[in-house]
Amino acid sequence: MERRHQGSLAPNGGEGKGEGGRSSGRARGLRRRQTDSERVLWQHLRDRQFLQTKFRRQHPIGPYIVDFCCPAYRLVIELDGGHHAGQIRADEQRTAFLMQRGYRVLRFWDHDVLAKCDSVLQAIELALSHPHLTPLPRGRRG
Repeated sequence: MERRHQGSLAPNGGEGKGEGGRSSGRARGLRRRQTDSERVLWQHLRDRQFLQTKFRRQHPIGPYIVDFCCPAYRLVIELDGGHHAGQIRADEQRTAFLMQRGYRVLRFWDHDVLAKCDSVLQAIELALSHPHLTPLPRGRRG
């Protein structure tokens, strides 16, 4: 049962856990209605199973709700279904927004998660093992 959240735009522009009731409620609903590929990847990322790293799913960042986020490494993972081929510009804007806030964004096609999950996990491990090359925005440095 594939379900895709179109753009995952949160109405309040809040960033982070617990900010804005509507955003949190929408994220909670998306967690309940996850796609098959989200379910498969979450089984590997949840409960610090993957490199003892904390991931959140359907995490609000600004006006968006990202599929997966590792706040400690400022890493966002987005899973794209077939409809994303028709919204390349919107995805580019979303990625630019996240990068301006100091996040790295990895995008994977749903079918790659389902058919080649080991390769997807290797790419995530590689991203976590290399320091963030983009400097964080002002006021957010360690």
